[in-house]
Amino acid sequence: MTQNDFLRYLEEEEILIFGIDCLKDRLGIENRTINEIVENLTFKGFLSRIERGKYCRATFRDENVIGTFLAREGAVAYWSALNLHGLTEQFQNKIFIQTTQLKKELEFEGTTYQFVKIQEYKKAGIVYIGYGNYEYALTDVEKTIVDCFDLPQYSGGFAELIRAFYKAKLAPKKLIDYCHTVDNIAVTKRLGFLAELFDKQNLKSFVKYARSKVNRSYNLFDLLGENIGKPNNDWYLRMNLSEENIFSIVQNRY
Repeated sequence: MTQNDFLRYLEEEEILIFGIDCLKDRLGIENRTINEIVENLTFKGFLSRIERGKYCRATFRDENVIGTFLAREGAVAYWSALNLHGLTEQFQNKIFIQTTQLKKELEFEGTTYQFVKIQEYKKAGIVYIGYGNYEYALTDVEKTIVDCFDLPQYSGGFAELIRAFYKAKLAPKKLIDYCHTVDNIAVTKRLGFLAELFDKQNLKSFVKYARSKVNRSYNLFDLLGENIGKPNNDWYLRMNLSEENIFSIVQNRY
């Protein structure tokens, strides 16, 4: 197979991003041959190397597709998912990918890809966006919210997360299911407290569920904040962020 044959094959099959091992098996050619072809086409600017064994066409720059392609069964999540769901206007030049595999952070064409490893049991709420080469996995709105409260360090800050929850239209059953899946009682308590505080009428069944999970161990309301504040004895939360400050956050977006 020549370099022109290889490019023609990519065009005919409409392949924009690929792994060498997969194409080698489909084409039935040896490792050395396909490696030489791909290396030469990369040198000539027809292809771009994302990481070892993974390439894309030089003009392909869909960051969400690239991020999920790099991690087996990966999904766009956390701050990146908040942005895609229209729940934050802040944008960072970093794509957060949730995956059950351990993978180091990677930079490609000016974009950083951060891979957040979760346990298999926490995987849920995956939807697919786009078609063909442009399809990628994304956590749905409810799972994104639960994930962000579970690991707020990947969510653009707690104030931004409160704004997102206030703005989001959430299905109570999904919220219950994902809180049960993630199995973090502190997260369930924080979400229940906020749903009650913001008087989200459609989340009454979730508030009831959250109350059933309240234990007698106090958790910081803002996990990333200082260990200060008055105790909330209904939700067993230490309010290191006052209700007044919470309302100020959602009323003054920036």
